[in-house]
Amino acid sequence: MSQKKRTYVLDTNVLMHDPTALFRFEEHDVYLPMMVLEELDNAKKGVSEVSRNVRQVSRFLNELIESHGNGHLAKGIPLKNPEGMDLGRHRPRGLLYFQTEANKPSAQNFGSVIPDNQILMSVLQLREEKGRTPVVLVTKDINLRIKAKIHNIQAEDYENDRALDDLALLYTGVETLKADFWSKHPELESWSERGRTFYRVKMKRDERWHPNQFMHFSDDNQVALRVLDIAGGKAKLQIVDDYQSNPHRVWGISARNREQNFALNVLMDPEVDFVTLLGTAGTGKTLLALAAGLAQTMDQQRYKEIIVTRATVPVGEDIGFLPGTEEEKMTPWMGALADNLEVLASPQDSSNWARQATNDLLNSRVKVRSMSFMRGRTFLQRYVIIDEAQNLTPKQMKTLLTRAGPGTKMVCLGNVEQIDTPYLTETTSGLTFAVDRFQHWPHSAHITLRRGERSRLADFASEVL
Repeated sequence: MSQKKRTYVLDTNVLMHDPTALFRFEEHDVYLPMMVLEELDNAKKGVSEVSRNVRQVSRFLNELIESHGNGHLAKGIPLKNPEGMDLGRHRPRGLLYFQTEANKPSAQNFGSVIPDNQILMSVLQLREEKGRTPVVLVTKDINLRIKAKIHNIQAEDYENDRALDDLALLYTGVETLKADFWSKHPELESWSERGRTFYRVKMKRDERWHPNQFMHFSDDNQVALRVLDIAGGKAKLQIVDDYQSNPHRVWGISARNREQNFALNVLMDPEVDFVTLLGTAGTGKTLLALAAGLAQTMDQQRYKEIIVTRATVPVGEDIGFLPGTEEEKMTPWMGALADNLEVLASPQDSSNWARQATNDLLNSRVKVRSMSFMRGRTFLQRYVIIDEAQNLTPKQMKTLLTRAGPGTKMVCLGNVEQIDTPYLTETTSGLTFAVDRFQHWPHSAHITLRRGERSRLADFASEVL
């Protein structure tokens, strides 16, 4: 049985968050109160992400009205996909309505917040006009949803921007194999090439593997495997390189646990262009990414330089404008980079002169760049680290990843439990989107780092606070 047709009333913050929200309600109708248009008009100036989104909404509305010709707006404008935009499974088939009459005086008291008050009154008036057609207010404002429900108005959060329903469903990049794995695959082929061992196995129905996924047994003494490629129902597996032992250190750093070892495998692989590392504080994300970058930039000459950037969202109160050049302005945000460079550039047995020389060399090859000036750039043969990527929207993530030119590797680091950007959640973060969308691509890899290696104090604080 098909779902009954509804009319969705969109709040301003939904359109500010996702300009394509107009086209994501399939067969249902969309209604815009006059107050929403007023708020959009007030927010259109500026260079922020919100202002750009508002201007895009205005362009969409203008195109829809112009394509409608001289038809009467009160009858509704047919919604259709904007030219050149692929919205996937969402194909709008409903109508767009604007509020064409002023709100009538209402006996309901909505409080003194005038924009919200006007929107709620518009919803009530529309509900009277629509009769049996359900009217639903869609807003990302929790307080407005509570207020609506107090007055018996159906209200929902905007959920079309979620990468997945629950963070627990997010791809981890690592799978634990059962003890009977080898006996389940008696037909496997094995061979050796250049000192590495490979296997080819026929995948069973319950085995849904992805390229560059890592697999291990619960027993640490057994081999760990990496899926290299999948073709014709068969998977090519490779025994994972061991970066946990001293002879295989990366820029003086050894992996301290299994997941860190997996991370170094993909960070050091030139065939993997995009790596995402998720993990709580102290799991070694920045240190591993930086060590692998230095080894491939300084020793192997694979990349020309390392570029480090991050979302500049303050945790507490903003400290205001910062003096100096672009790099100097970014210095307060790059404390993590400075801390990790100190570890990597200062061997205990070297002299002060040697340490200073190493620091000068590293500073010439490690560049700090602001995310604000990324649009239009192209990185050629660069190793790019995007720190605190959980604070990026999906659109900002796309802007950064499309900067990659030939020979460039992108590494995104983040902890989705520490999001500071308003309206972003664990399931709508650009980092979550990247992990979910790239898991099938053969040149990308993702690892969720579980075990903290910073200190016993940091590990305990992460658990109990």
